Amino acid sequence: MGKRKPDRKKRLPGVMAALAAAALLLTTGASGGVAVSSPLAEAAEPAPYKAAPAALKAGSETGPKAKAPPEPGGEPESLPCPLPETEAVEDTYFDGAVFLGDSRTEGLFLYSGLKTGHFYTAVGATVESVFSKKNFETKSGEAVPLLDAVAEQECDKIYVMLGVNELGWAKTETYRSQYAKLIERLREDHPEAKIVLQSIPPVSAVQEAKKTYVNNERISDYNTVIQALAQEKQCYFLDVAACLTDGDGFLPKELNFDGVHLNPAGCRLWLNCLRTHSLEDEAIATAQKNA
Repeated sequence: MGKRKPDRKKRLPGVMAALAAAALLLTTGASGGVAVSSPLAEAAEPAPYKAAPAALKAGSETGPKAKAPPEPGGEPESLPCPLPETEAVEDTYFDGAVFLGDSRTEGLFLYSGLKTGHFYTAVGATVESVFSKKNFETKSGEAVPLLDAVAEQECDKIYVMLGVNELGWAKTETYRSQYAKLIERLREDHPEAKIVLQSIPPVSAVQEAKKTYVNNERISDYNTVIQALAQEKQCYFLDVAACLTDGDGFLPKELNFDGVHLNPAGCRLWLNCLRTHSLEDEAIATAQKNA
């Protein structure tokens, strides 16, 4: 428990090549995927998401006012949305954590310096492919879908970041309905685990100037969906984007490789955001009291 999977380390050379391929795909404007299911009826329009420029300060709070955790024995209330900034935790806090995502989360594994936790990632992963695409190699050498692998992993926290590869999908509602199915599957497999939906960091000004579908307006639309789903499905919402947004709303050039993927400095800042947003009720209550 809390150790990296040996098979993940063996895959690092291949992962580096795959990350480079993913970077090329995103920055050239090639298709990041297709719609995978018929959209559900349009849901009520949530309040627009907007990451408050954090001046590179991890843990800036945005969005609806956070609610206090419920009193013991009282009626359940909405979780704080977004998570408030708390006292930083030690990295052992992530011993039982699962990190589920695409090449950006792969970068967190490679460059952040975090030596614990369980990473389940695949370059090009989407909220649909995690169900069906056999692109994760287990310790036995078997290729399985990411969610099948996660189902076998004991964990107490699950951090999800998916959405960049879905930016080219025709309808935002398709993304919402698939993400909802993902949350339901995670809760079914791990009913006691705390699920954290992370907002998608922005892209750089250089990437934005390319005027492809990989742009910050589209990312903001998806972050609105993620925040609304967190409230609807009783998940935590961690606004990672607020920790990685400059005063003009872009991913700073000193934090990225290619306008999309975070470099070591960006990944360390992401990790700092994780450390300073504890899920413990007492820490959250203290942070809200001191806000």
